[in-house]
Amino acid sequence: MSITGGSVPVRHQAQHRGLSRPGRPGPSPYLATTARILRQLAADHRSVAMILVVPTLIITLMYYMFADLPSRPGAPSPFNNACLIMLGVFPLIVMFLITSITMQRERVSGTLERILTTPLRRFDLLAAYGTAFSIAAAVQATLACVVAFWLLGLRTAGSPALVIVIAIVNAVLGVGLGLLCSAFARTEFQAVQFMPVVIAPQLLLCGIIVPRDALPDWLQWISNALPASYALEALQQVGEHAELTGIAVRDIAVVIGFAVVALGLAAATLRRRTP
Repeated sequence: MSITGGSVPVRHQAQHRGLSRPGRPGPSPYLATTARILRQLAADHRSVAMILVVPTLIITLMYYMFADLPSRPGAPSPFNNACLIMLGVFPLIVMFLITSITMQRERVSGTLERILTTPLRRFDLLAAYGTAFSIAAAVQATLACVVAFWLLGLRTAGSPALVIVIAIVNAVLGVGLGLLCSAFARTEFQAVQFMPVVIAPQLLLCGIIVPRDALPDWLQWISNALPASYALEALQQVGEHAELTGIAVRDIAVVIGFAVVALGLAAATLRRRTP
């Protein structure tokens, strides 16, 4: 650009070289959204109690329930069997409830709509929610397993670390299913109503009440299509075998796959707000 008495060079290319391209945000919005969700979650004391305190209290109550029950010599104690099941069930149920209700609250309050007006993409937004709640889920599962193994005397043939990993994977599955179901709810109450539809059939058919191989053939087919069946089987494998078995690896991979698919479907069905 020239002016009277000289010229002033203008390097537009240099000025814009350090800026990010429109529509392609870097990691900052994702990290900021994740941090905001974690701060909100930490400020909600009821949710913190639901995530951290309630599972530990119920497992402790179960310990005293089974304390005086006899067990056959060489067989696992009744508390061992029940506690393993609860370590798989609690993370799934609690994180499903917390995630679906919180996501619906964000939508009704208008927070979700405001976030979606920014360059943050839908998948990045769901990834931020998934990351935040997965961190909470990891803390929940780790605390419950630490109390069960080191305070209440839970024993498994496999490593306690594997039980913690499976419990975390189950919690992440609950996060994915909660995010997905929240997209179809109009109120927080409706989000809770999805639990009997999504969670209850899995608990009934995963082998807790009736062994899967004792179910009618058509129910076995349904059970084989539900992620909770693989989660419980993985925990049973760790409880019975000292080494990590191929069945346990397959089951963990299946549960992770279900969680990833649920997060992808949640991103595809994400709406700005409830009509």
